[in-house]
Amino acid sequence: MGKALILVGLGVALLGLAVMGLEALFRSTGGRTLPGDIYIRRGNFTFYFPIATCLLLSAVLTLALWLARYFKR
Repeated sequence: MGKALILVGLGVALLGLAVMGLEALFRSTGGRTLPGDIYIRRGNFTFYFPIATCLLLSAVLTLALWLARYFKR
């Protein structure tokens, strides 16, 4: 039980650090897009494709699921 609580605490701490990092990144870009996202505005037409955001979310979710599966054993 003690090990599980330590792992949950570390997971929460890592999640907090990730949120703080993303917040700083969004603030540095004006809160609109991440570097690497495609954002095109021409007249009354706007196209937004969040490539970098998708890759970042995919990596974070993959790591979280991998860790959950690893510690489930």
